[in-house]
Amino acid sequence: MAQWLRFHHQGKSGLGQVHGDQIAIYTGDLFNHPQATGETVKLSDVTIDIPCIPTKMIAMVDNFHALVTKLEHAVPAEPLYFLKGNNSFLAANQVIRAPKSYSGKVVYEGELGIVIGKPCHEMDEAQAAHVIFGYTCINDVTAIEILNRDPGYAQWTRSKSFNTFGVFGPYITTDVDPSKLTIKTILNDQERQNYPIADMIFPPAKLVSLISQDVPLQAGDIIACGTSVGVGSMKPGSNVSIIIDGVGRLDNRFE
Repeated sequence: MAQWLRFHHQGKSGLGQVHGDQIAIYTGDLFNHPQATGETVKLSDVTIDIPCIPTKMIAMVDNFHALVTKLEHAVPAEPLYFLKGNNSFLAANQVIRAPKSYSGKVVYEGELGIVIGKPCHEMDEAQAAHVIFGYTCINDVTAIEILNRDPGYAQWTRSKSFNTFGVFGPYITTDVDPSKLTIKTILNDQERQNYPIADMIFPPAKLVSLISQDVPLQAGDIIACGTSVGVGSMKPGSNVSIIIDGVGRLDNRFE
């Protein structure tokens, strides 16, 4: 297992692997054999950036049995997804901000993120498993009152693509089996979500394969796997954490 991150330190951007309270610094392309420099820096001395720069974030709807059952929706026969705008990307420890144009409820959604490591198009499930570089934590923030405000058209992209609404990181963790992991969302020290990734309708490799039939995926692209029960709203001043033991902990404040 390795945990990769991007960071800023003394006015420069960097790439590294986390080892306890230290970062081993690397150069080059994360997805194309980066090289260790032999240098280290303290994790506490850096500002964490988003761990990669996706060309797109593809986000799932109705991908957990428990949520589909609660909502009384049919189990989807194929992945249901939308795109989050690249302007929305936000790193760990940064502030999620409600847009000035909206005064309604803003909700958290704790999710697993799949990080693509190689170009991928029209791949079968076995091939798709080999293009998954690793996994990250996601908070798929939503201006929930916009989503279904127009009865004729569900505004998935608009409600989820405001600046700071695409939160992910702090790390990309490799060589983990997500089917054995659990996602927790903590809001102001209270657990709001706690659900197993094994409840996913379309697990990671199948999800990558099916989406790749539609959309060419590039190294660094992220698939947000969808959320389960327990989604709720955040009040200004709230602290929210998405925790996937074995992958990472994504902490942010909402204002």
